[in-house]
Amino acid sequence: MKITNSKKKFIYLISPNYIKSGFLSNLEKILSTKKVEFFQLRLKNSSLQKKINIGRKIKKICKKFKVKFLINDDPYLAKRLNADGCHLGQKDTDILSARQILGKKIIGITCHNSIKLAKTAIKYNPNYIAFGAFYTTKTKKVKYKANMSIFKKIKKYSKLPIVAIGGINDVNYKKLLLNKASFLAISGYIWNNKKLKPLEAIKKLK
Repeated sequence: MKITNSKKKFIYLISPNYIKSGFLSNLEKILSTKKVEFFQLRLKNSSLQKKINIGRKIKKICKKFKVKFLINDDPYLAKRLNADGCHLGQKDTDILSARQILGKKIIGITCHNSIKLAKTAIKYNPNYIAFGAFYTTKTKKVKYKANMSIFKKIKKYSKLPIVAIGGINDVNYKKLLLNKASFLAISGYIWNNKKLKPLEAIKKLK
């Protein structure tokens, strides 16, 4: 599946680590803003059945607003839910194996802050590559720190869409877009914002 990005739909929204009451209602409101291109279900510590149950509900909402629904780490779950694709970390299933499971669906891969990892990934035709963390984040432990120069470097090798991740908020997001990030992966700013409700937070990203 080919990915194209518009200037309006530049957000790659990642779920919170734990799904709380009110989440589905907030997700509907957020997706109705038409700023979100992807939604990734990322539940590291939940049972398979819980992922399936919440995944089915999320998929309906994503379909309603024409948002691509991706699963983190697990191409088998992505296939079971008939999601639009899967996001892979470096320690997850390799791209070739995921492609055999998912066929022509979307497969993206994390490349941390490494051009070397990106060049290796590009050989196997992912649909996008992701770099980060660009800023400090509390969503997950940061082992790798990326900087803006990576955009210019990788564009010498590939025209694949680039997803930027890590600590992105309403103060720093424009700098990433100006440096030609295709999409901005955001989680904590939306779901764990102590000052703004999820809908208010996303409206600040213009």
